Amino acid sequence: MIALIAFLTLIDLFGSQALLPTLVETYGVSLSAMGFAVNASTIGMAASSLIVAIFARHIDRKRGIWVCLALLSLPTIALAFTEDLTTFTLLRVAQGVFMAAAFTLTLTYLSEICSVTALGGAMAAYITGNVVSNLLGRLMAAGLADNLGLAESFLGFALLNLLGAVAAYLYFGGRSEPIANLESSSILSAWADHAKNPRLLAMIAIGFILLFVFVATFTYANFILASEIFALSQVTIGLTYFVFLPAIFTTPIAAKAIPSLGAARAFQLGVFASLIGLLLLLTSWLPSFLLGLALVGAGLFFAQSVATASVARTVTHDHAAANGIYLSGYYMGGIAGAWLIGQVFEMSGWTSAIFTLFALTLVAGILARASMKTSVQ
Repeated sequence: MIALIAFLTLIDLFGSQALLPTLVETYGVSLSAMGFAVNASTIGMAASSLIVAIFARHIDRKRGIWVCLALLSLPTIALAFTEDLTTFTLLRVAQGVFMAAAFTLTLTYLSEICSVTALGGAMAAYITGNVVSNLLGRLMAAGLADNLGLAESFLGFALLNLLGAVAAYLYFGGRSEPIANLESSSILSAWADHAKNPRLLAMIAIGFILLFVFVATFTYANFILASEIFALSQVTIGLTYFVFLPAIFTTPIAAKAIPSLGAARAFQLGVFASLIGLLLLLTSWLPSFLLGLALVGAGLFFAQSVATASVARTVTHDHAAANGIYLSGYYMGGIAGAWLIGQVFEMSGWTSAIFTLFALTLVAGILARASMKTSVQ
């Protein structure tokens, strides 16, 4: 159920990326402008993560999750009828607000109720749902847009948002008691306290890099697939997202890898796979390119699962505050990756973009070696 709720929470986040070539043509804008607009949801997610952290002590976790998913359907429906880029961008931001609120409340709830031994599995289940949303969300978006149209694609996502609200309502129940406020300090005091935790700060930087690399890679790979190099149609590009299939099976392994390898080594295993994948994206042979995408996806999701569990175990109090600042940094990485790599791509080309992402992924591995050395045993 945790994986299902994650799937229905985050399916809107990356599904629109499969539509990028079509959206660029429909709106008549540059690829970097549309890349920013599509990923503008991460701006709302970054802000929402902090807002939820501020008010988390007064929010009923269970009720908040299903209410946010129900509200998420509203901007999703509106996207089906918008005709200008500014409105499109603002609606994507609104989507991000509700997605992140549900995401943050779920992670906080799991951090508070799970035992130390169960936490890794719960987090891995949630990240696995995220992986499935990447695969099926992109396939669904491309399939609906190609056969019915853009509007129908967004309406299909709105229906899934409502199904997510129903699933969360049935699983968590319509009402529940708020988590007791065991901390007397204010949220600002909690953040100030967390700011003194060098491991948590490193985890925030790692989260920023992970989504930076992921969003940049899978946003602009669409344009390479559609370019004269491969010349794939929209529906065929949608089928290429089966590259996420391996990640569905490898991500749950992260929970078992942490106790046996340690968090740092488990994380670096994911980084190593991602680095190999990035290099393969420099090839012009389609099977090699798709293998590169598969390795980047599997490696980054594996690393994300380790990092998310490590955040929960790095702090001992005020989990909502810690999750809020971690997720805010994580989502800011997404919009930064969409914009910055878009500029690099347009000015210097795909090779420069890949080498930039390769260097950042190396930095994440170095940070993990220092910050996760003893945070998870």
